[in-house]
Amino acid sequence: MQKRGKKYRQAITLIEKDKAYTIDEAVELLERTNTVKFDPTVEIHFNLGIDPKYSDQMIRSTVTLPNGSGKSVRIWAFDDSGNEKALLAAGASVAGWEDLLDIVASGKIEFDVAIATPAMMRKMWKVAKVLWPKGLMPNPKAGTVWDDLLAIIKELIAWKFEFKNDKQWNVHSIIWKLSFWSDKLKENLVHFIKVLKDVKPAWVKWNFINTVYVCNAMWPGIKLDVK
Repeated sequence: MQKRGKKYRQAITLIEKDKAYTIDEAVELLERTNTVKFDPTVEIHFNLGIDPKYSDQMIRSTVTLPNGSGKSVRIWAFDDSGNEKALLAAGASVAGWEDLLDIVASGKIEFDVAIATPAMMRKMWKVAKVLWPKGLMPNPKAGTVWDDLLAIIKELIAWKFEFKNDKQWNVHSIIWKLSFWSDKLKENLVHFIKVLKDVKPAWVKWNFINTVYVCNAMWPGIKLDVK
């Protein structure tokens, strides 16, 4: 069993075992259980009533939190239309195609999101083996492949990001920094839960969301009542 430090053990005494807290109560507990001097990230963790070995039960979608996620995003735009200046002005960290493909093929990845036009996707086979295992390959389902890359950048700058389930039926994400105003943190929590409920497959008749926990990064989880 992993040994926990004194501050962690003190924090966990503030949380009632097996109790499901309201969002208001949970946000208050996030503040009370924080003992670090830096501004921690608030995480949300869902356990879903799905079986990921079946493709029609996989959950993959995007969300734009109403108050942002508190995380800046580095965008590389793969585009061969000669529109690099406009893409950079819109917020892309780097824009281009031949040079970028060579950089990525060498194993150098300095971005959080890669976006590409449909035409450009035919040329990205060169880096597919590098990007697919890392979950960074542009994908229409993730909203990162489109003719209008400027529109994609605008959404990403507005904190639109992808979420998907892992092999253990979980979805993990960040919500914001703890120092964020509590009302806006609550809005982000409510919105994310609603978005996840909305992507529930129509044929799923059983309980879709088993549990939801929020926590400060690396600190005890607080169970939410989301019924």
